[in-house]
Amino acid sequence: MDHHHQQLYSLWSYPYVFKIKKHFFVSLSLLSLLIFSTVVIVNLIDSSSFEPLYRFGLLSPSSLALRTDCDYSKGRWVRRTSSSSLGLLYGEECRFLDSGFRCHKNGREDSGYLHWRWQPHGCDLPRFNASDFLERSRNGRIVFVGDSIGRNQWESLMCMLSQAITNQSEIYEVNGNPITKHKGFLSMRFPLQNLTVEYHRTPFLVVIGRPPANSPAEIKTTVRVDEFNWQSKRWVGSDVLVFNSGHWWNEEKTVSTGSYFEEGRKVNKTMGVMEAFGKSLKTWKSWVLERLDPDKSYVFFRSYSPVHYRNGTWNLGGLCDAEMEPETDKRKMEPDASHNRYIYEVIEEMSYQHSKVKFLNITYLTEFRKDGHPSRYREPGTPVDAPQDCSHWCLPGVPDTWNEILYAQLLSMNYTTK
Repeated sequence: MDHHHQQLYSLWSYPYVFKIKKHFFVSLSLLSLLIFSTVVIVNLIDSSSFEPLYRFGLLSPSSLALRTDCDYSKGRWVRRTSSSSLGLLYGEECRFLDSGFRCHKNGREDSGYLHWRWQPHGCDLPRFNASDFLERSRNGRIVFVGDSIGRNQWESLMCMLSQAITNQSEIYEVNGNPITKHKGFLSMRFPLQNLTVEYHRTPFLVVIGRPPANSPAEIKTTVRVDEFNWQSKRWVGSDVLVFNSGHWWNEEKTVSTGSYFEEGRKVNKTMGVMEAFGKSLKTWKSWVLERLDPDKSYVFFRSYSPVHYRNGTWNLGGLCDAEMEPETDKRKMEPDASHNRYIYEVIEEMSYQHSKVKFLNITYLTEFRKDGHPSRYREPGTPVDAPQDCSHWCLPGVPDTWNEILYAQLLSMNYTTK
């Protein structure tokens, strides 16, 4: 064997090949560990922390794209900066705002409550695109049904959508009514898209009526838990419906005022508030399944919006005007509202029959925002000694995030009216 062949033989001898294979598998294992660690970190830490990885090519933007399985309800509030946000979606000059929600105009001097954005864990909220939302909703109806907190959210969405309209004076209320909390029904039309965005005030969702004949004198009215609101015929055929209820479901606004619960045309004075609330949701469920087209209607039930009265209830000196920033001590946060369990369970029962019914869960993220209420900066003409408002929200403000999540959930379902 010549010298050249001896060298080749020594290179491919068994010990040498073994060393090559050993180094190869060690390198491969280290690479696998690096990839695995990166994936784990991405899912544990907010995606906004990984902008440097994009620049170095370790992650692609598509790896953090809109996820259909993202839980937008869990996350943290992050202070807005010039690099992390494009700023507010609209201002107090939006003509669709109730005067009671224009907190800065009503005397609030601090603006810190405007400088926060919600960052979900493990994913991002897609940037709200008003033009896209309007186009997806062309020739359709977006309907909000519930109490005055629902009106808060409706006005927020009106302002968010209107930013895509060059001449906003073209948007009009179909009956010529002004934007005011004293109106129980408002319908705003976007003529270029042939779209209406509506608000229907129905705090209980079910019928409130006179008690049966010969009822005891203390029974002034009844909440008919097995009879859905008579205005519901207006909601049939809507493309997006956002329901909410809960703030009126307490003893103070029912039994204490002589309003008892009625079922089967009989008043049940022993029925508790939450039992009645559960029965009313069953009535809502039946209406949705019987009257709405599961191929057309996207239905949401928004979770309970927390209140933040401190040192008393709303009518006994409760305050929130000293709050300037979101809560940072989770020990001071209230537990999840009991209403939410009832809502969630009913929606779960419906999922097999109407896949487009969703739970719009905003309670946890909203519980942090003790700083976002009108407090003592209420609408002009409010008496000085009037209770503070620690249940509604300044606009722009927290309800904008609710609508960003609403938009994100619709995107995940490929929403369109076409």
